[in-house]
Amino acid sequence: MTRRRKAAIIIQMLLEDGNTLSLGQLPESLQLQLTDELGTLRMVDKATVDAVAQEFTAEIEAIGLTAPGTRDGAITALADHLSPVLADTLRGQLESVRNGDHWPLVIDLNIERILAIMQAESTAICAVTLSKLPVAKAAEVLRRTPGERARRITYAMSQTEDIAPDAVRRIGMALAQDYGSPAALAFEKAPVQRLGAILNSTVTDTREDVLAGLTSEDPDFASNVRKAIFTFKDIAQRVKPTDIPNCIRNVDGDVVITAIAAGLGGDKALVASAEFILGNISQRMAGQLREDAEERGRIKKADAEKAMAEITTAIREMVDSGVITLIDPDAANENEDGKTDE
Repeated sequence: MTRRRKAAIIIQMLLEDGNTLSLGQLPESLQLQLTDELGTLRMVDKATVDAVAQEFTAEIEAIGLTAPGTRDGAITALADHLSPVLADTLRGQLESVRNGDHWPLVIDLNIERILAIMQAESTAICAVTLSKLPVAKAAEVLRRTPGERARRITYAMSQTEDIAPDAVRRIGMALAQDYGSPAALAFEKAPVQRLGAILNSTVTDTREDVLAGLTSEDPDFASNVRKAIFTFKDIAQRVKPTDIPNCIRNVDGDVVITAIAAGLGGDKALVASAEFILGNISQRMAGQLREDAEERGRIKKADAEKAMAEITTAIREMVDSGVITLIDPDAANENEDGKTDE
């Protein structure tokens, strides 16, 4: 029995079980061969079907990894990890693009870029775009599109029944040219992240003064910056209790004592974070730290901020390296019923 015949048997078995197959990803020549082979099948005895299924299962289980297998697949897989200029050049070399179909470039755009299309283009073009997207992606785009705009786009879909294929092709080409290439950016990180990183390293008075000014000028931006900032006061609200031992393990013991002493003698938020640290390490270690902190007495402000900054820097480094994750402050404000606090 040829491998083509075996493939046809496997396909028929999957179809009979109600599976949806993505055969459209195969080259058209293979799709035609598979269709012809399936058309020649009549009846196959159970022993043969079982033998083919066992062979197929054995081959699947022997696979260690799967790769794109085609240059187009490699371009799609690597595009987001290459330099923007090279990625744009390679996308233009996709077989579908060379044949005049630019829609794969549009479909592969991230949700944010497609939402930009939904906001900037006519409802007719948006309706065509939504129709070309995979169902799950289209549903997510529609969910995140403002209500009135979403209603107008969905109504426009009722007017796309008679649109010519050539018009759809030209729309795809235009969208790929306008949205397919990522904009050249001077900075890798967003303004919120850049300012947050700077304010993380400034003294408290300067940080609060800057945030107060931002709040009066742009409350939304200031709110996002506050979320990007992580200081000693945020430890109790944003660090998971089980991560505390790892967070202080690589910090000098004398620094930890100084930070705990300063925290216990500070405002409510500082006390909460100091107690949070003590409450999530071993009782023996917590007792020793508390005793040493009490012996330190009052800590100078500069020494306190330096010690606290060393701990928060260690935590941020662990977050950046993926060792731990911080709790989202917005998620932390949700009630058990899923509703956000007023």
